[in-house]
Amino acid sequence: MNHEDVKVVFYLKRNESDSAGRCPVMGRLTVGGSECVFSAKMLAPRSLWVSGRAKGKSAEAVEINRRLDELRASALAIYREQSVVRERVTAEEVKCLLLGMAAGQETLLSYFRSFIEHFEKRVGVNRTIKSARTYRCACEHVAQFLSERLRLSDISFSALDRSFVDKFDLYLRTERRLAPNTIVLYMSRLHTVINKAIATGIITADPFSGYEPPRPERRRRYLTREELQRLMTTPLHSPRLYLIRDLFLFSCYTGISYGDMCRLTAA
Repeated sequence: MNHEDVKVVFYLKRNESDSAGRCPVMGRLTVGGSECVFSAKMLAPRSLWVSGRAKGKSAEAVEINRRLDELRASALAIYREQSVVRERVTAEEVKCLLLGMAAGQETLLSYFRSFIEHFEKRVGVNRTIKSARTYRCACEHVAQFLSERLRLSDISFSALDRSFVDKFDLYLRTERRLAPNTIVLYMSRLHTVINKAIATGIITADPFSGYEPPRPERRRRYLTREELQRLMTTPLHSPRLYLIRDLFLFSCYTGISYGDMCRLTAA
């Protein structure tokens, strides 16, 4: 579906005119095969109304047309935002978001940046500067993803779903070429921010539901009992190697680091 399939036309509800001859302005929104109507929350004189707009260049006519143009542009922007992360968008969904946006709907980047500001105020108290930097890096990657891949400056929470999460994950892997552990960290930071939004009632459904990032196989960083036994029983060709082995084994069984053992021996 493209923008030609999205239409917004305005008309007057003439049977509800007031004493001054002004009528409520209504909008008819068409998205593909779906259609709905909504109130533009404004009045317009019947005497000025022609073909879905106010005629003339009076201050009132200019203001009416400006507000109508803003509503139309907002509806098209909402459709575009939704269509990049969802396969099918209906007129009713666009209408709900359009009316919600007028009430100050929260957006992801705006909320993310506000979260970081509050987080950084706690650095040195119960938060670290390293954690703050990872949140800021994650936010910057989200902003680049929205700009480069979706052609958006921000996105409403209502537009977030599993598809958005998967596309962002793929972007970090293919476009940014980040290491798997770094991707896990940034996705975790984004999920934390979204969980905060869920807790405050901004969003109800978790777009991360069912998402599990591929994790690199961890390398074993310890010796097994069999390996220790082999180390203890393997003959060596130098007294110095026996000393080094005994120091290492002593550190394994006592918990004292091998580096500390070497320093103590040197002293």
